[in-house]
Amino acid sequence: MVAIKVRIEAGKLPQYMSEHASGADVCSSNSQPIEIACGSTALVPTGLFLEIPEGYEVQVRPRSGLAFKHGVTILNAPGTIDSDYRGELKILLVNHGPVPYAVQPGERVAQLVVQKVEKAVFEPSSELKSTERGHGGFGSTGKH
Repeated sequence: MVAIKVRIEAGKLPQYMSEHASGADVCSSNSQPIEIACGSTALVPTGLFLEIPEGYEVQVRPRSGLAFKHGVTILNAPGTIDSDYRGELKILLVNHGPVPYAVQPGERVAQLVVQKVEKAVFEPSSELKSTERGHGGFGSTGKH
C-alpha cells in the first residue's frame, strides 16, 4: 500500500466505500450547487491537494451511479494526476443527460485509482514487426 499525503483546504479525505474497492470516492467542495446544463461541462472543486510519490499517478475515473442515473461523467476519463502536480484536484464533469444536473455540496463526484507508472524509452525505427491485425483499428477486431 502506498501513502499519499493530502492537504485539505475544504471538503474531506477520499474514502474507499467497500473493503475491496479499487477506487476511493472523492467529494466536491463547492458551497453552493453547481449546475451543469445538458451538453455542458463544469470544473468541480474538491478542496484537496495531493502529494503523489514519484513512480505513481492517480487516475480520476467516473462514478457509475452518476453516469447511469444522470448521464454525468468525466470528460477526459480517466484523468491523470502526475506525481509532480501540486495544484487543487478538480473534476471535469460533463452532462450527457437529458436535463440539467446540479452538483450538490459534498457530493461524491469521482473516484481515484492509484497506479504505478512505468516509463518507456521511445526508440526510432524504420521497420516494425508485422502482425495478423496489421493496420486495422477503430472497430476492426472481431470482423470475419
